[in-house]
Amino acid sequence: MSHDNTPLAIRGQVMLDVLGTELTDEDRARLAHPATGGVILFSRNYNSREQVAELVAAIREASPDPLLISVDHEGGRVQRFRGEGFTQLPPMAWLGKRYDESPEEALDESELLGWLMATELREVDIDFSYAPVLDLGLGVCDVIGDRAFHRDPDVIARLARRFMRGMHDAGMSAVGKHFPGHGAVVEDSHLALPIDQRELEVILDQDVSPFRQLIAYGLDGIMPAHVIYPAADQNAAGFSAFWLREILRDRLGFEGMIFSDDLTMVAAESAGSYSNRATAAIEAGCDMVLVCNNPVAADEVLEAMRDVVSNESLLRLASMAGSETAGSNSDEIMAHARQVAAAACPGESGETA
Repeated sequence: MSHDNTPLAIRGQVMLDVLGTELTDEDRARLAHPATGGVILFSRNYNSREQVAELVAAIREASPDPLLISVDHEGGRVQRFRGEGFTQLPPMAWLGKRYDESPEEALDESELLGWLMATELREVDIDFSYAPVLDLGLGVCDVIGDRAFHRDPDVIARLARRFMRGMHDAGMSAVGKHFPGHGAVVEDSHLALPIDQRELEVILDQDVSPFRQLIAYGLDGIMPAHVIYPAADQNAAGFSAFWLREILRDRLGFEGMIFSDDLTMVAAESAGSYSNRATAAIEAGCDMVLVCNNPVAADEVLEAMRDVVSNESLLRLASMAGSETAGSNSDEIMAHARQVAAAACPGESGETA
C-alpha cells in the first residue's frame, strides 16, 4: 500500500485533479502526461474508505511513473472525506481555544489530531494533506476564519509544531500555508485578489513568524498565498521571487517543497493565462503548480510544462511521499484520538475553500 523510504522518481511538476469516484479515459490521459507529478483529491472523489483506496490505487496504476497523491484535509470546514473510515476533525481554532484554557492539554491534543488525520489518510495510501494552516486568526478574513489556530504567532507555532509532529509520526509530510500570511485581508482569494497594505516589517514580524518557527522544526512544504503585499512586491506571493527566493529560501533558509496555490483561483488571474501563471509560479520559485477543477486549464498547463524539468524540484517532490513509520499505532491511541475529535466537533459538517 505505502512506499518505503527510497526516493521516488517523480517526473512532472503539475498537480491536477480527477473528475469523480472512478477514473475516466480523460483522467488516464492526463495521468500519463509527462508533466503530471501528482493528484489532489476532492469531496467529489469520495464515497467510502474502500472506494477512495481503490481510486488511489487506480491513479497510481494509470501513471507510468510514481505520483504524489494529496488532499486538503485540515479539519473543520476543510475536510474532503467525511463518513466511514474518516473521523470528523475539529477546526484548528478549537485547539487555540483549548490552549487559552489549558495549554499543555491543547498541545497534546494537537499532536493527537495531527496523527489521527495523517494515519487515516495514509491507510488509503494518500501521501499528504495541505496542513497545518499557519495564518493568523485575526478575525478579518472569513475564508481563513476558524481554520487558523490562534491570533498569536507564537501560540500558532506551538500548536502547529505538535500537529506536525503527529503527522510525521504517522509517516506524512506537513505543508504550511498560506505564506507569508492570508489572515489580515478581507477578500477570499478564490473569488478576488486580496491586497495586504501593511508595512513589510509588520508582516515579517507577525505573519511570517509561525513559518519561521516551523521551518526550524522541520516543516516539509509550504504553499504561498495568492495575495499581493505592495510594501514588498507588486506580484502575488505565489508569483514573487522576492517572497519565495529572497525571503523563504535565502532569509528563512527553507529547503523544502513549495507548492503553488490553485492556479485557477480568481486571485491568480493577475499572472495572465493559465500557462503564463504556471510559468510565472515556477520562475518565482515554486516546485509544483496546482491546477484544480478546470480540465481546460489543466490541459493548457500540462502542455506548457511538458519540457519543464528541475532536478532540484523533483528531488524535493520525492521527499513528500508518504512513508512507513515505526510510530505509535495502537487501538488504544486511535480510540483516544477519536474521542478527542468527537468531543471537539459534535454535529459539525459542511465544506468550503
